[in-house]
Amino acid sequence: MQKIDPNEARPGHFDAKCVAITGYGNQGHAHAQNLRESGVHVVVGQREGGRGFERAVSDGFEPVSVSEAAGRADLVIIALPDEVAAAVYAADIGPVLREGSAIGFIHGFNIRFGYIKPPPGVDCVMVAPKGPGTLLRSLYVEGLGMPSLIAVEQDATGDARQTALAWAAGIGATRAGVLETTFAAETEADLFGEQVILCGGATGLMKAAFETLVEAGFDPELAYIECIHELKQVVDLVYERGISGMRDKISNTAEYGDLTRGPRLVSDAVRGEMKRILGEIRDGSFAEEWMEEHRSGGETFKRL
Repeated sequence: MQKIDPNEARPGHFDAKCVAITGYGNQGHAHAQNLRESGVHVVVGQREGGRGFERAVSDGFEPVSVSEAAGRADLVIIALPDEVAAAVYAADIGPVLREGSAIGFIHGFNIRFGYIKPPPGVDCVMVAPKGPGTLLRSLYVEGLGMPSLIAVEQDATGDARQTALAWAAGIGATRAGVLETTFAAETEADLFGEQVILCGGATGLMKAAFETLVEAGFDPELAYIECIHELKQVVDLVYERGISGMRDKISNTAEYGDLTRGPRLVSDAVRGEMKRILGEIRDGSFAEEWMEEHRSGGETFKRL
């Protein structure tokens, strides 16, 4: 993975060009507004009647259908949920893509697992901010940026990398730092991080710790404060200073407990399960499980 010099982004790359944002949700609204405020001509493709449509109108856009937006654009950014993007692409984006244009992704899922196949003659790039769209937007407004990844899957024009860099610069990412990777690496690492630590692992550990204290007779309020509420304070220290820096700021008792008891929790069995989860991601079985869940109506997801 290579860190990119922000000066590599060519000023004016999007001059006289149109960028379409398809989907005005968590990420779409931030990309659309940041790019517009960076001087890029942006059109929003969003179906009428949804929350995204009304939000786009309130933010000063005039949304059109996804197919109309894609047909106008030199870069079509697909900011749709993973599970619906392929169907929308097949119906409304793919048929109107012009040769020499580009499609852009915020996450590599649909390219990595083959649910969307870019046609010949079209660039395929990714800019993946490493955080939620609300934070991407607020950092930009403050004059800051969010670290992001870029990747090029298909370079039909010879200019795909510049398109990705210009997009990253337009959302403010080059203010913070941009790393170059691949669609496959971003997708696999992102899913793994979500499942084993950022979401699945963290929530599972918090709940298990809370339940252990409550079952042992501790008040639920105390268990919540100790096992869930205080986690943000420690994570903020890691975010600001790294793991070693966090340990410098906690008590010696807490640090000793960290160093001696943490490895007992992350046992060989846990590491083995992490490897199995990574295997399910890399062989495509998780992706197929999730897409089948969506195709079948999502009853298991709703129940969970």
